[in-house]
Amino acid sequence: MTSINEQPIPAARPVIGEEEIEAAVRVLRSGRVVQGPEVAAFEEGFSELVDGRHCVAVNSGTSALHLLLLALGIGPGDEVIVPSFSFAASANAVRLVGADVVFADIEPGSFGLDPAAVEAAITPRTAAIMPVHLYGHPAAMDKLMPIAGKHKLAVVEDACQAHAAALGGTPVGAFGSGGTFSFYPTKNMHSLEGGMVTTADAELARTLRLLRNQGMEQRYANEIVGANMRMTDVAAAVGRVQLAKLDGWTEKRRANAAYLDAHITTPAVVTPPVADGARHVYHQYTIRVRGDRDAAMAALTEAGVGNAVYYPTPIHRLKPYWEPDQKAGRTWDLPETERAAAEVVSLPVHPSLAESELERIANAVNTLGAKL
Repeated sequence: MTSINEQPIPAARPVIGEEEIEAAVRVLRSGRVVQGPEVAAFEEGFSELVDGRHCVAVNSGTSALHLLLLALGIGPGDEVIVPSFSFAASANAVRLVGADVVFADIEPGSFGLDPAAVEAAITPRTAAIMPVHLYGHPAAMDKLMPIAGKHKLAVVEDACQAHAAALGGTPVGAFGSGGTFSFYPTKNMHSLEGGMVTTADAELARTLRLLRNQGMEQRYANEIVGANMRMTDVAAAVGRVQLAKLDGWTEKRRANAAYLDAHITTPAVVTPPVADGARHVYHQYTIRVRGDRDAAMAALTEAGVGNAVYYPTPIHRLKPYWEPDQKAGRTWDLPETERAAAEVVSLPVHPSLAESELERIANAVNTLGAKL
């Protein structure tokens, strides 16, 4: 039970400090508040995280996925292979462009797409693979990219939880046809709200810029049908402040995770594995509970340790996907996905944690063995 002098440790703690507030106010006072110089500067700065790729800022991570699929020409008649163990936005973006979602199972360690399952899911209609770098751990891009190359498929990286993660020295968002990032307030860095698309293809980047701005590069000179998915300069200014802090915050997250790895000793849980050559940035520190997960979460909450399940219901079991599949007589065999959804619990790992809080988290987890 939490001591009267101990405050509960939140699962996440978004940072909005004086620098972020001052940046927002500065832009508001300038009068240049939508897709102006701050957005351009944010795109240029973020490019350094993705090996110099073109960066196109938009209003959310979901918009980033949506526009990238549109820019790649993916639509009705196409299939996109997606993990079911992810946030619904991954699959929603595919549906929004009129393509069909094909779910493939995940690896038990990284929670990313299983390359063997992906290869088995490819059909003549497959147009793209969407690896999700879940919880900040890179998907198996070293195996997925050759599969995509062999079958001439686009690779759409959902890196919305993985800013500055890498595999074999290559940052996520710099492997595929394009990468997407989210700047929602609980992410490793944020811009209040926003997203980014990254690509090595200059023509694709230009198409993305047109799509986000009503199909225009020059005002009233519409070239294609587009949407309004622009990022504001206020959001970009906040994002630039946060981007400057990302390296330090990432190393603190990694250090916090290393502390928990070393101090969680109970066999009642499995701590997050890290693949060879992977740089995990710990958007979430996600354990697997061996036993009664509900009891474990209740015990952690009673000890004042924030916790959450991401994601308790795989996408293929959500109503917009489950009901059409049932009507079509389609089923998915995703045992690792189902197992992960039943076992995972995410613990606090954010950079605001003090060592005393890390100690409390580890101690609370280590007592679970006697309670499950």
